[in-house]
Amino acid sequence: MPYTISLITPEEKEQLAKRCAPGVRYEIKSEIFGCCIKLLSDDRALLETWQENFSPMSQNIRSHGRLYVFKDPSCGENTVQFDPYSKTAFLFNFSYYGWIKSIALGLCGDILEDEHGISSVHGACVDVAGKGLAMVGTSGAGKTTQTYGLLRDPHARIISDDWFFARVFGPEILAYGSERNFYIRQDLSAIWKEFGGLVNADEYDADGRAVADIRWAVGKGRLLPLSTLNTIIILKRDAADPQILTPLENDEALRLFTENGYFNPHLLVKNPRKDALRNRYIVELIERTDCYLLNTTGTPKETQNVIRAILKMPETG
Repeated sequence: MPYTISLITPEEKEQLAKRCAPGVRYEIKSEIFGCCIKLLSDDRALLETWQENFSPMSQNIRSHGRLYVFKDPSCGENTVQFDPYSKTAFLFNFSYYGWIKSIALGLCGDILEDEHGISSVHGACVDVAGKGLAMVGTSGAGKTTQTYGLLRDPHARIISDDWFFARVFGPEILAYGSERNFYIRQDLSAIWKEFGGLVNADEYDADGRAVADIRWAVGKGRLLPLSTLNTIIILKRDAADPQILTPLENDEALRLFTENGYFNPHLLVKNPRKDALRNRYIVELIERTDCYLLNTTGTPKETQNVIRAILKMPETG
C-alpha cells in the first residue's frame, strides 16, 4: 500500500476538521458520478489540477463526501485518516496527485456501494463498436499503455483510463466514466506517438504526469459517458510464465480478483461486510462478461495485437 489509512470516529473527525479549518484557503465541490465531493486545501496547484480532472458541481449542493488535503509536520508522509460515518477523509503530506484523486474516487466508491448498489472498478474501460472492454491488473502490468494503444483505432472510444463505476441492469453491466480529463504519463508518447503534444513539457508535474484532455488527440466524440461491458481482461506481467492468453472460468476469475484485493489498492474500508458486497459485485460482473488472463511480457505492440484479436479488431502497425 503506497499510503496508510486509519479509520477514525466522528468525534476524532470533528477535532481534525477544527484543526484544519484555519488553513483552508480553497473549497471546491466537484461531481463524480452523481456524488458531490468537496475538496478543502491550502494548495493552489492542487486546486487547479483537481478542477481540470473533475467536473464542477454547483456550490449550492450539499456534499456527500469531503477531502481535506494539507501538509502537517505532526503526521507521517502520505497519511489518510477516514471517518466512514461522515465520509470525510484527511490526507496529510501527499505530494503525488495520482493518489489524491484515487482516494477521492475510492471515497465515491464507498458511498455508492453502501447506498446505491453501484460497484467501483479500478481499471480502464474502452468501447469498441458498442461493446465495452475492461482492463484491470496490478500496477505496472500495462493497463494504461494498452488502453491508449486501442484508442489509435477510430472505432475505439474511451470511458475511463483508470477507474469506472459499474451497475447491473438485468443481463447487462453498464460501465460509467468517472473523470472529466485524465491524469496521463509523460512517457505515453514514447510508446504511441499519436499522444505526443497533449501537454506542454513544462506542465508535467514532478512525477512526470499531467491532467490532459485527450479529445485533442482522438476527437471530441470519442470520450463516452458509458458502455455495456462485454469483456474483462486481467493483465499480469510474469516472465516465468510462458502462457500468454488464458480464457478464465468464472471461479478462476473471482479467485484472481479476491486474491489481488480486487486490483484496487484505494479501497478505504476493508471488512467482512465490504468483502461480501464486493464479491457479489465481481460475481455479477464476471457472469455477464467473457474473462481472460493476459501476460504482458511481450512488447507493447505484441500485447496490443493479442487484445485486438480478442476484440476482432485489425492489428496495429
